[in-house]
Amino acid sequence: MTTTHAHAHPAADLPAAPSSPTDGRPVAPSQGTRRGLGIGEITVTGGFWAGRQDINSTSTLQHCGAWMDRLGWLANFDRVADGTTGPGRPGWQFSDSEVYKLMEALAWDFGRTQDPRTDQVLRDLTARIAGAQDDDGYLNTFFGHVGQKGRYSDLEMGHELYCVGHLLQAAVARLRTSGADPLVDIARRAADHVCREFGPDGREAICGHPEIELGLVELGRALGEPRYGAQAQLFVERRGRGLLGALPLLSPSYFQDDIPVREATVWRGHAVRALYLTAAAVDVAVDTGDDDLLAVLEKQWTTSVARRTYITGGMGSRHQDEGFGEDWELPPDRAYCETCAGIASNMVSWRLFLATGDVRYADLMERTFYNVIATSPDPDGRAFFYANPLQQRTAGEPTAPDAVNPRAEGAARAPWFDVSCCPTNVARTLATWQLYAGTVDDDGTVSVLQYAPSTVRLSLPDGDRLVLEVETDYPRSGIIVVRVEVAPDRPVRLRLRVPSWATGTALVEGGRRTPAAPGFVTVHRTLVPGEQLRLELPVAARFSWPDRRIDAVRGCVAVERGPVVLCVESTDLPDDLVLEDLRLDLSTGLADAEPGAVVQAVFTSGEARSESESESQPEGDGDGEAGLPYRAALRRSPETAPVGVRLVPYHSWAERGPATMRVFLPTT
Repeated sequence: MTTTHAHAHPAADLPAAPSSPTDGRPVAPSQGTRRGLGIGEITVTGGFWAGRQDINSTSTLQHCGAWMDRLGWLANFDRVADGTTGPGRPGWQFSDSEVYKLMEALAWDFGRTQDPRTDQVLRDLTARIAGAQDDDGYLNTFFGHVGQKGRYSDLEMGHELYCVGHLLQAAVARLRTSGADPLVDIARRAADHVCREFGPDGREAICGHPEIELGLVELGRALGEPRYGAQAQLFVERRGRGLLGALPLLSPSYFQDDIPVREATVWRGHAVRALYLTAAAVDVAVDTGDDDLLAVLEKQWTTSVARRTYITGGMGSRHQDEGFGEDWELPPDRAYCETCAGIASNMVSWRLFLATGDVRYADLMERTFYNVIATSPDPDGRAFFYANPLQQRTAGEPTAPDAVNPRAEGAARAPWFDVSCCPTNVARTLATWQLYAGTVDDDGTVSVLQYAPSTVRLSLPDGDRLVLEVETDYPRSGIIVVRVEVAPDRPVRLRLRVPSWATGTALVEGGRRTPAAPGFVTVHRTLVPGEQLRLELPVAARFSWPDRRIDAVRGCVAVERGPVVLCVESTDLPDDLVLEDLRLDLSTGLADAEPGAVVQAVFTSGEARSESESESQPEGDGDGEAGLPYRAALRRSPETAPVGVRLVPYHSWAERGPATMRVFLPTT
């Protein structure tokens, strides 16, 4: 069938700009008493996250665009527009979604920086996308055109609706940071097509990969169009009814199509799919006032975090289906912990925090930000981890800087992957990091959730202004100073988050030092311009013991410093020591090896041997009984003298080259 393609409509047909694009935020529930900070309300001025945002802006965005151009993913849209499609289309069936995630990242980054070059790149991409959209709003470069499979002929793995969901989120970012734009019109027509095709009178079907739900909800909120939210609700309620066909090696639970969302008790199946679905279900529950559904989703979060989540915040312990394992199935060396799953986890937690105000959601977000999301990109923002294991047994080889990595797993960050969902997901997340740093309630309560040097300029619900300067070297230091620049002449309620690990925290006001328990410490009084509030968090290194039911790390302990999980790399070992032989000496404690950077601990080394084994017997494979790697009557060979070894932030591992690594350390 021959199709025609629409071009951008005149500006008069575009939706009106929001009252102020500087109010833009990724998640804006239509119901509730709490909102996140808008893009014009907070500026990160330095520190850990400012550096990562700057690298994202100046390096990662261009890097992602260049790879998609090189591989022909951008030209796919040109071929649809020109009518020259065929069976030789480059890229996976979901490669369109990477273009849309890049566009979302560009939109948020332009909102943050106002860099006209970023704006122009986004405009150019929008024009190419517009040319590929069919007159009825359908937009996809893998299906539905000459030489291609028909529309919606593979709902299990085709990702057509998934791709549209990312298109809609890109348009929301553009609308909320810049106002009316051709990208918004493209998205509106695509959403209208989805509602016609899959609405109550259309196909009773769902997409194998949730995401369309998230895009529909947020576009509906941004445009004030209730049909989109209703369609998202319909998709969520259809899930779990076996509408997707069976595939080899993939059960219905892989797609979360085995149990309705309301009946599930824990996250299961493909981790990113499960978390995108949960985030969308929270959106639906909030916008429809469905407290019963929200309670179910909170219980799913509680159980899954308690039993199926790594110490880093990583989610997904199985490589086969990039999915959750059973309760307590958390092997460190086989941890998959996809970067995209960490991002999706924060999407869920943020929505639940906005809905409930429960501080535990912000705690998990901080853990995931520092130990999953920050771990993926290398310091120059041009190579990434896809999977994030907690133990690396072999150092591996460096990845080629100009080659596509065919495997998600690896001991070194790769510039691009055969399935390259993580780089663009990291890009859009870093572009919005500051927008998860705080909230404002309808009663005027201001909550500071994530700490970075920053300026916060707020218009409170009654119109009064509050301007705060946050000064800190967190997480290297636990001192956070909040200086009041402008405040109303009346009491203000200001809350500072005290992380769950921060026992011994104190708040200092005007020389008065008050203990503060984990949760929130609240200041409720008239604030005086020029005064300072000083929060002192105990970020000293500490031991963290795994639950006894996690068999894979029984007898081991992890080390954390503040919100940062630490690890040992072979790079820091003397030449005569092997990482597998080290045992942590708990009696000597932990100490900063460098001010606020890395920690030093004392280890001993000595291999277990059988009583009958000759000291001169060469080491090798199968030297236990019957050639097996097990021995009887064990004793210890003479141990080495205690040696101090550095533990470095897990998010920085492999930055000095390929290495072996472990987070959970055997103890003496």
